[in-house]
Amino acid sequence: MKIAVVILNWNGKTFLEKFLPNVVECSADVAEVIVADNASTDDSVDFLKQHFPTIRLIQNAENGGFSKGYNDALKQIDADYFVLLNSDIEVTKNWIQPVIDLMESDSKIAVCQPKIRSYHEREKFEYAGGAGGFIDKFGYPFCRGRIFDTTEIDTGQYDDVCEIFWATGAAMFVKASIYKEFGGLDEDFFAHMEEIDFCWRVKNAGYKVMYCPDSTVFHVGGGTLPKSSSRKTYLNFRNNLSLIYKNSSNRFFVFFMRSMLDEVAALKFLLGGSFGDFAAVYKAYFHFFKMLPKNRKKRKQQKTICKKLVGLSPFSIVWKYYIQQRKKFDQL
Repeated sequence: MKIAVVILNWNGKTFLEKFLPNVVECSADVAEVIVADNASTDDSVDFLKQHFPTIRLIQNAENGGFSKGYNDALKQIDADYFVLLNSDIEVTKNWIQPVIDLMESDSKIAVCQPKIRSYHEREKFEYAGGAGGFIDKFGYPFCRGRIFDTTEIDTGQYDDVCEIFWATGAAMFVKASIYKEFGGLDEDFFAHMEEIDFCWRVKNAGYKVMYCPDSTVFHVGGGTLPKSSSRKTYLNFRNNLSLIYKNSSNRFFVFFMRSMLDEVAALKFLLGGSFGDFAAVYKAYFHFFKMLPKNRKKRKQQKTICKKLVGLSPFSIVWKYYIQQRKKFDQL
């Protein structure tokens, strides 16, 4: 069995210096570690060639974002399993095998993620993934261990193997044959939520996405775009609308509700003085409508759009969190 751990790098020499030795030490006995460089303009490539000459380096011709960067790289890799790993992640001993064992136990498992904890607050779950991703009826993603900006301390409360809705792209295990079958990540997303879109597509086709608690990694987060970036706000709002339109069985009602909730979010940005984020919301809607013809074709390519899926929650997470003050997953 061939396993490829693929780190997509863009101007991330600092992270490569800090975390790549750890990845190699904890992975090389069971997997090939590969770095795919997304046309970095720092000296990442020279650093890799000098200090890690035995590691395979794939140099993408351009920075096409997270989605295209991985798609371009993975086309050049022969493996049974791809492990998409962020450059700002510290892995632990035996982090690969438990996930592979779980995925091998069921032919319907397409994607899986380990437990994601915070690198800086190590007892807490990390924002981008936690103990597995879910989504509410209006398309808002959340995690076991993280709802909006509230992250929980890991006390073992989510140490069960669990079918989830989406796996984080920060440390995503995927069967290579299925990745290729579904055309990989949607390159029009560029970055952010492309993994949710991919997971939704494979779940619509009858596959499973799983969480494996027997593997733990620590994620820095915000390595490419900081949380406060208006560019990040734009991508999150635009891509969220696209994944709803492409995959939801009730897309028109969901879109109507989201448009009202997003108006509230935009007003909150404006009143808080975040003018860049305020403008980013409307820019996201403009480009979403511009992309409608292309997204309509993508939706038609799916054979099945399912109404009920594991991890697709029937409630509003906004209502639960802000009105009912339920801040933890096990309170939902």
